[in-house]
Amino acid sequence: MPVKVPASLPAVESLRNENIFVMDEHRANTQDIRPLRILVLNLMPLKILTETDLLRLLSNSPLQIELDLIIPSGHTSRNTPQEHIEAFYREFHEIRTHNYDGMIITGAPVEHLDFEEVDYWPELVEIFDWARTHVTSTLYICWAAVAALYHQYGIPKHMLDKKRFGVFEHYIADKSRNPLFRGFDDVFYVPHSRHCEVRREDIEKIPALSILSCSDEAGVYIAMARGGRDFYIMGHSEYAPNTLDNEYRRDLNQGLPIEIPQNYYRNDNPDNEVIVRWRSHGNLLFSNWLNYFVYQLTPYDINKIK
Repeated sequence: MPVKVPASLPAVESLRNENIFVMDEHRANTQDIRPLRILVLNLMPLKILTETDLLRLLSNSPLQIELDLIIPSGHTSRNTPQEHIEAFYREFHEIRTHNYDGMIITGAPVEHLDFEEVDYWPELVEIFDWARTHVTSTLYICWAAVAALYHQYGIPKHMLDKKRFGVFEHYIADKSRNPLFRGFDDVFYVPHSRHCEVRREDIEKIPALSILSCSDEAGVYIAMARGGRDFYIMGHSEYAPNTLDNEYRRDLNQGLPIEIPQNYYRNDNPDNEVIVRWRSHGNLLFSNWLNYFVYQLTPYDINKIK
């Protein structure tokens, strides 16, 4: 898919090296098409890697996309160069009068904190509320999903005894075969990397929420609200092949308690290669979201989103 991004964004060169088509803003401007406007609130510390992961999946569609990146106001990123932030990111107050066809809110490494202790929590709550009237469909990923379910429905966060870490089998729980899963196999794989969860029994108490996909090992994977205007995604279908490996070796080097990611290395041996089991379903997930819940539902006049 042609994704309209600045030509100097590092993800562009990385994806071109993977033979993935990304259209920079200069070429996109020559096409007489109303692009889908997608907003990404990037809460991850390694922002360039997260941008690349998301663009890799957003690029798997014929739809043209115009991407805006934002970060919490006043929040200093210690793991991404400041010049990158200044060049490619905006703050919420700069875009709050705009409407967007789709939005993605990433996870964040703040699971150990109570929500109200997160320094950007007041602004994040404001963004959650704003998205419901300014965005056609929003993906909340990992911690963002936990945080949004807490704010919007009062669903509690539960800390895990140990990190849920690895690649797990999933199945479709929604027997109506939601279009989000069109083309999916009966069993598919998703990476997880988190210290907390939301529980199925808590979600099932809320009539406005539907559980779409689960894992016997990893728990709830995707829940939906408002007919697909909100998706709460607990796993990381966007992860690159080496992401869990990098996290595992980082934690080992820092002396942190970490187990070998499950079902990830061949024969569960970290000296062996990674077995990538989730790439096709990650691509399907994002392309189905863009097609069925963004493109087909958003009005042509973006100002009519409400």
